[in-house]
Amino acid sequence: MIIETENLEKLYRTDLVETTALDAVNFEVDEGQFVSIMGPSGCGKSTLLHILGLIDSPTAGTYRFLGEDVSRYPESRRSRIRKRNIGFVFQNFNLIDELTVFENVELPLVYARTPARERRAKVDEVLERVDIAHRRNHFPAQLSGGQQQRVAVARAVVNRPNLILADEPTGNLDSANGSEVMQILNKLNEDGTSILMVTHSPDNAAYSERTIRMLDGRIIGQEGP
Repeated sequence: MIIETENLEKLYRTDLVETTALDAVNFEVDEGQFVSIMGPSGCGKSTLLHILGLIDSPTAGTYRFLGEDVSRYPESRRSRIRKRNIGFVFQNFNLIDELTVFENVELPLVYARTPARERRAKVDEVLERVDIAHRRNHFPAQLSGGQQQRVAVARAVVNRPNLILADEPTGNLDSANGSEVMQILNKLNEDGTSILMVTHSPDNAAYSERTIRMLDGRIIGQEGP
């Protein structure tokens, strides 16, 4: 089991109002699964993804990652687990404009203090894997949207994480480029990487083996095993 939640809750409080973003969320993801989360805007999908990605903590409930209860860990400890085990793919690519394709993909390895020779080998391998090696010395502004998302996927997997969290990975792409990105994610899953993806697209969700549906901070249904 890579992900397991029990009665997960997230509340946002101000002096005047309390908002429930997640309400008693219970679900599991097995290692090697490809799972989609669908629901209308504001239903809690991104909040859930942030907690599962150890960017945020729940207000209540339990979150076990790789069997370890990480619900109450401080940011420093969550950060160490996140860097070793989780890759992120965002709708807006989040590439650094001043860095080349190679340097953008290399960045997680730099943070992990991977030796330079090993970094080069890993980056070269993953750029070939997502078919963007021919653009290794280009900057993000010189790439199409589809190419930028390939770079973002390469950056997410260069550390060989146990889990990829994808938040609307094709949201800024046309259908052709979006399909190519989904095929890359599908191939990564076939190679053993667990993927949890937030999407509004039924076509994208069809790549996953299970779809979780959310509404008003709750899971209201699931499709698939």
